[in-house]
Amino acid sequence: MSLHPVLARVTRRITEKSAPTRRKYLDLIQRGREAGTNRGQLSCGNLAHAFAAAGDDKPVIRSGSAMNIGIVTAYNDMLSAHQPYGRYPDQIKLFAREVGATAQVAGGVPAMCDGVTQGQAGMDLSLFSRDVIAMATAVSLSHAMFEGVALLGICDKIVPGLLIGALRFGHLPTLLIPAGPMPSGLANKEKQRVRQLYAEGKVGKAELLEAEAASYHDAGTCTFYGTANSNQMMMEMMGLHLPGSSFVNPGTKLRQELTRAAVHRLAGLGWDGGNYRPLGLCVDEKAIVNAVIGLLATGGSTNHAIHLPAIARAAGIIIDWTDFAELSEVVPLLARVYPNGAGDVNDFHHAGGVPYVISELLDNGLMHGDILTVAGKDLHDYAREPAMQGDALEWRAVKTSRDPALLRPVSDPFSADGGMKLLSGNLGRCVMKTSAVDPARWTIEAPARVFADQDDVLRAFKDGELNRDVVVVVRFQGPRANGMPELHKLTPALGVLQDKGYKVALVTDGRMSGASGKVPAAIHVSPEAKGGGPLGKLRDGDIVRVCAQSGQLEVIVDEDEWSFRAAADEPPPPYDTGRELFAMLRQGCDEAERGASAMLAAMDAEIAS
Repeated sequence: MSLHPVLARVTRRITEKSAPTRRKYLDLIQRGREAGTNRGQLSCGNLAHAFAAAGDDKPVIRSGSAMNIGIVTAYNDMLSAHQPYGRYPDQIKLFAREVGATAQVAGGVPAMCDGVTQGQAGMDLSLFSRDVIAMATAVSLSHAMFEGVALLGICDKIVPGLLIGALRFGHLPTLLIPAGPMPSGLANKEKQRVRQLYAEGKVGKAELLEAEAASYHDAGTCTFYGTANSNQMMMEMMGLHLPGSSFVNPGTKLRQELTRAAVHRLAGLGWDGGNYRPLGLCVDEKAIVNAVIGLLATGGSTNHAIHLPAIARAAGIIIDWTDFAELSEVVPLLARVYPNGAGDVNDFHHAGGVPYVISELLDNGLMHGDILTVAGKDLHDYAREPAMQGDALEWRAVKTSRDPALLRPVSDPFSADGGMKLLSGNLGRCVMKTSAVDPARWTIEAPARVFADQDDVLRAFKDGELNRDVVVVVRFQGPRANGMPELHKLTPALGVLQDKGYKVALVTDGRMSGASGKVPAAIHVSPEAKGGGPLGKLRDGDIVRVCAQSGQLEVIVDEDEWSFRAAADEPPPPYDTGRELFAMLRQGCDEAERGASAMLAAMDAEIAS
């Protein structure tokens, strides 16, 4: 099947506009390749420091005769998704020895949980933790001791941060090793129902906590299809996981054998052999386009409208929301995973999961198959799922969906488009995820109620002030203002208003949860209110039009009045819970469409000079 002409055109445009920066990046990794790891050139003191605690691996590391794998881990046992990683380093070392290689923990990176910090002050640190993780990854790999990298991370900012950091060492073969989702607990629809009842005051905190604890109940990734699980899908779509490995539960024989196979495979992507596959060549323009396509075809997290531009920049590739929008017009929605449907990621996996989606997209010219992957010849080898045959691990082709209510072919999609819309107008540019929104609600025109704090929205809701058609505007939530927190805390209240029959929309320069659902939300509005963005000029009662059909984000105000209207006073910067430590990142951050990164903005400026 020939490639769809829109995919070909968008990929060509990305390649052309990225040519100067991609060339510089490829020069960077070529210099890294030519310099080697420098392990053989380290002084005796340098080298002795590096293998002093390596135990039985000392002779091999000392000789420099085999790959030494640097493990960068985001383990902590407060994150359910990352708790299984506690035992991975010891396992990886054993698995590496089986093929004559060695492994050392190169370093650890922080990993915060948006589920814990949602609606709390700590959420203001969340997005910029990605920059911290990227820098910590670079520190971990700075010791010139490694010929390969194993990245251990799953959740929201963690995978993008690990990948951004590792891409600056793009001459090294690199593989991400997942740990899998927790088994299914309380159905997500039931959890959502209890949340809305609590928002209405119809159940108490004890009932709410019971429902939440029954949903988030074990080790592994949360089972809704938010940013963490979208991360895992994208790593497969880019060929950076082993095929079909994203959603195998922790603690199973299959999970352990996939980890073993990943380490063996990484050791085979050798520095000196003929199968050299460096990360910087695996992550090219086609792989980035595949990640966007996977996001659209599965109804993935809106947070990746920020993360993917940042990941791409780290590899010298430039993408923007116009690229997302044009791809969304031709990539059909093949999956309905909660919050876009009833089933969770375990149901998605059992129905055929990522391998089935890849198979369908490749067979219909809707994905680049000719990319360099960490496993197999190209992406066609990812249209397979892993299984145990006795004690042996094998992969099997996936050609049919086992649950058409959750996973469909390109010939019969849930929607003809990918459900991520670009909106623009006199209020700026933003994205809207429509895959879970009733098309009857794609256009909302109503008076604005303007807030600068999400807690003020909830107070107004409880006081009955929002019981009407309303566009709720929450501004000064952008990266420069307070670090761009998610506003998922507002979802139950806005859902209640919508269920009462009101026309409701959210407009914000902040983020919504990667699991954002049925309420139309125009998010990531750029330019943000802080620093002069047009959201700062909105007033209560202004008529705002949010339309996913026409791509409009407009305030309906006389142009002369709008041009002379003064902006609202900006709130003071956040100060407590460590947020003041992130002032440098807020002040240096660029717009959401470029990735909302102070680190990358400074890096680009330094390279350009």
